[in-house]
Amino acid sequence: MIAFIRFVHSLSKICGVVSTALIASAVLVTTQMVIVRYALKMSTVWQTEYVIFSLAAATFIGAPYVLMKKGHVNVDLIPYYLNQKGKNILALIAAVLALLFLAILFYSSIELTSHAWVKNLKTPTIWSFPLWKVYIFLPIGMGIMILQYLADILSIIYNVKEN
Repeated sequence: MIAFIRFVHSLSKICGVVSTALIASAVLVTTQMVIVRYALKMSTVWQTEYVIFSLAAATFIGAPYVLMKKGHVNVDLIPYYLNQKGKNILALIAAVLALLFLAILFYSSIELTSHAWVKNLKTPTIWSFPLWKVYIFLPIGMGIMILQYLADILSIIYNVKEN
């Protein structure tokens, strides 16, 4: 069980690194796009879509890392007035509800990605980028986020302190 929690935390940390790299690449491509368009007076073809897709991918891939770090926005008014047992019960209820939502999102995103793959859907631009390569980040991110919630639930149940 501890090995599972550590494995998921390592996976979430990798997601954080990948998300950071995607954001950094979007910044570099945006810079390149500005130079090409305004300094060199040339048109850009793929840069805008790349930036949009890489930032969307960074959001989905980075979500498990943010969850691991307890960085998602939450309202802590009720837990503030509860003892540790009450906080744990509330955290378990919230995690189970989140798991239900993520399971639906995970399933739907697999259907969306496979549909884009089977139908060979592409962006309607000159770049004509395959959409499954964009959509695949949603089930990957949500799948790892499900694992992170399971690790969080196990940490609460077995009182495993996070590092």
